[in-house]
Amino acid sequence: MTATLNGDTRARVRARMESIPEVLSPELVERMRGDRARGWSNPYRASDGDALRREERPGDIASIWRPAYVRDVEKIIHTPAYNRYAGKTQVFSFRANDDISRRGLHVQLVARIARDIGFALGLNCDLIEAIGLGHDLGHTPFGHAGERCLNDVFHEHTGRWFFHNVHSVRVLDTLYGRNLTLQTLDGALTHNGEYEQRVFELSGLSSFKELDRTIEACYTSGDIAIGHLRPMTLEGCVVRISDIIAYVGRDRQDAIAAGLLTDDAFEDGLGGAYNSWILTHASADIIEHSYGKDRIEMSDALFEEIRRAKAENYAKIYRSSGIEGERAEELARAFNLMYERCLADLKAHDESSFIFRHHIARIQEHLAHYDRAYRWEDDLDQTVVDYIASMTDGYFTELATKLFPEISFPARTYINQQAER
Repeated sequence: MTATLNGDTRARVRARMESIPEVLSPELVERMRGDRARGWSNPYRASDGDALRREERPGDIASIWRPAYVRDVEKIIHTPAYNRYAGKTQVFSFRANDDISRRGLHVQLVARIARDIGFALGLNCDLIEAIGLGHDLGHTPFGHAGERCLNDVFHEHTGRWFFHNVHSVRVLDTLYGRNLTLQTLDGALTHNGEYEQRVFELSGLSSFKELDRTIEACYTSGDIAIGHLRPMTLEGCVVRISDIIAYVGRDRQDAIAAGLLTDDAFEDGLGGAYNSWILTHASADIIEHSYGKDRIEMSDALFEEIRRAKAENYAKIYRSSGIEGERAEELARAFNLMYERCLADLKAHDESSFIFRHHIARIQEHLAHYDRAYRWEDDLDQTVVDYIASMTDGYFTELATKLFPEISFPARTYINQQAER
């Protein structure tokens, strides 16, 4: 009975997948060629001339060879938080396998996928790249499992909520004072790939005052506010859907590479090859259904397939094979202990503590270049969150085991742990 049910399920899934073309229709290709020959410009693209910044700094003035969003890209990749992407895994944090994705690869994949789609649609690919590379700078160590742990303890202390997309804006706009454009910050805030939609329409947001109000609502209202976030640009919409496309197939490849699942474990029957399938078919479908429009959309078939694939990933990877299934309780305990220790160090004004030496001092030094200061004493809980969210997996693990001997994480060893298939 189970075999028949699985077979029937697989047949239904494959039938829907086969209805989603892997190439653009001849009609659209001909239209695109004609538009390009006529020098067509997408009237809905984000113009560099419309870029808004909080401050008017001479060094941020756009030039013919360094337009506004190119400057944003450069600002992002030169922040310490960007460098730390390499030390933050996506899902499998304790697996000694260098082929498993780190967040640095993920943001590059998002930016690349989004640029491909955006180029075909005639959008601003520099803005797409800036949003794509910067959208996860606020992520915690240990991926979404770490995000939930930090949110739980932060909410218990303050009644406020932590979300990595909201913190990405804080990292760029406050902690490092990079004076990014409103359009890039908005794209980072609204990228959240956990909320899929078939049609992405624009929010109409147009000022930093509105952005700040939206961010505050996320802190105070949690999922209610997060679930209503919409990008202000089509570029932000493209990055948002590309975030899902980038991880839904890649996470399957990582699960298989880690030896936790086999190629035949998924309903579609493609195993790791699903990554290639979703990249090709989703891109073609989105371009086909969005070209020349003031919104980004996809077919019903693709929308249902993305929802199905995500749900299957949650059931078979994130809640069972990933860190949630392996070390959830120990991780939550470590986050609670770390939070309490850092908060106590701040209250005692212990300048010899790690949060002072490794976080506050470094942020203050960075902001001094812009004649700004880190107002860490205004909100001690937020300062603790700033520090913990900035940590890489390795840093958190080493600090937690140093400060709290009762915490035990598995050693990442390439010799004794079977990380290969």
